Amino acid sequence: MGVRKDSAVAGERGARARHRTSPSREPDEELMRALYREHAGPLPAYVLRLVAGDRQRAEDVVQETLIRAWKNAGRLSRATGSLRPWLVTVARRIVIDGHRSRQARPQEVDPSPLEVIPAEDEIDKALWLMTLSDALDDLTPAHREVLVETYFKGRTVTEAARTLGIPSGTVRSRVFYALRSMKLALEERGVTA
Repeated sequence: MGVRKDSAVAGERGARARHRTSPSREPDEELMRALYREHAGPLPAYVLRLVAGDRQRAEDVVQETLIRAWKNAGRLSRATGSLRPWLVTVARRIVIDGHRSRQARPQEVDPSPLEVIPAEDEIDKALWLMTLSDALDDLTPAHREVLVETYFKGRTVTEAARTLGIPSGTVRSRVFYALRSMKLALEERGVTA
């Protein structure tokens, strides 16, 4: 039966305790080197399964796990046995926290497609309204008022008839002839459908 890798970390911890006065290496640095040597393969493989094969995310999780190990080096150096269960638990919690934060926060939308959409030009809108108003002035008052009631105010034929005090059939007839006249007035001004 061979020596487990976990015992190598424990052995290095003992050696580190004996060399605390060594100026060349800090105890935290030795712990991190030992953690990396022992867990550089298994930890990323475990995390890769947790994140469904997303290598970039797995690397980020492993890096965050090792940073937390470094921040807790004083506590971890006093631990006995393998640190793998601690590392695996921390990595799993980081993945869970990341999943929860993505669910709680709405997905961000890339604004670049909005930059391609042309903004509505107010000058064109103003010119169109001026042309439309000018063309309406060419209509007879009777035709103008039925178009205003039906198209611009959004009333039905019955509502327009009630408002204008004329029969519904007259409203329909006037709308028909008013639209024909309006089309001609707009074509005279260079507006085509």
